[in-house]
Amino acid sequence: MTSHLRIAWPDPRLFRDRGGRPFRILAGADEVDGSLDSPVTRRNLGNIDLVVGCGDLPVDYLQFVVDAFNAPLAYVRGNHDVGGAWSSGEVTDLHLPVPLTDGRPWRSDGLTVIGFNGIPFHGGGGLQVRDFTTWRAVLWTWARLGWRGQRTPVLPISHVAPRGINDGPDRMHRGSLPLRWLAARLRPPLWLHGHTTLVTRRLEDRAIRRDGTLFYNAAGAILVELVPPGTELSSDLAALPDLSDEAQQHEDAGDVEEERVA
Repeated sequence: MTSHLRIAWPDPRLFRDRGGRPFRILAGADEVDGSLDSPVTRRNLGNIDLVVGCGDLPVDYLQFVVDAFNAPLAYVRGNHDVGGAWSSGEVTDLHLPVPLTDGRPWRSDGLTVIGFNGIPFHGGGGLQVRDFTTWRAVLWTWARLGWRGQRTPVLPISHVAPRGINDGPDRMHRGSLPLRWLAARLRPPLWLHGHTTLVTRRLEDRAIRRDGTLFYNAAGAILVELVPPGTELSSDLAALPDLSDEAQQHEDAGDVEEERVA
């Protein structure tokens, strides 16, 4: 079962040459979605403009999805994406692109994506990134996209969630403090991540809104449709409170909707 998320994208330039059609993203993290093996499911999902991987997905699965939908791929590595195919050269052999460089803008068909790999360093194994390294990438991103006034909406993707936003209570699943800082300043419409264990598949366990950004756990697979601003949407997501630091409700609270598709 694949979730279906629709969100109003505030930049009309993304749709200028699309005849009003949505920008369609198939995103996933942590778990292989077996329903994508079905040709019927893939046909029902329709054309995909971009495949997004938020980490801890097998190399051969990523390649399968890219080939099945004939779409470009933007992805980051999770903490388990070490050794095996990641160190044997199989990624290159399968002609996958390299993972996104932390904080460096990547563009596809008018959409700007920024990615962040791994999880914060905690002393165990896996792909861990020290805060100093992430801070450097975050500040570089802010210099490129933020304080210079270049506030075109971007889609951040990461494996770990920002600290205190949709993350977990234990040290292994605690979010990133530098990413929290960046989220509070960029305030993107949507932030996709993985890593946090889902207790249930209920919406309240998967998504949270803060300061106008919808943070969405992409575990499994989700079809994300970015639609032109002003598109009328109705959904349970509209009922999600905005947990801003100022505890204010933002006027864009109705700009997303979610449903489940086979």
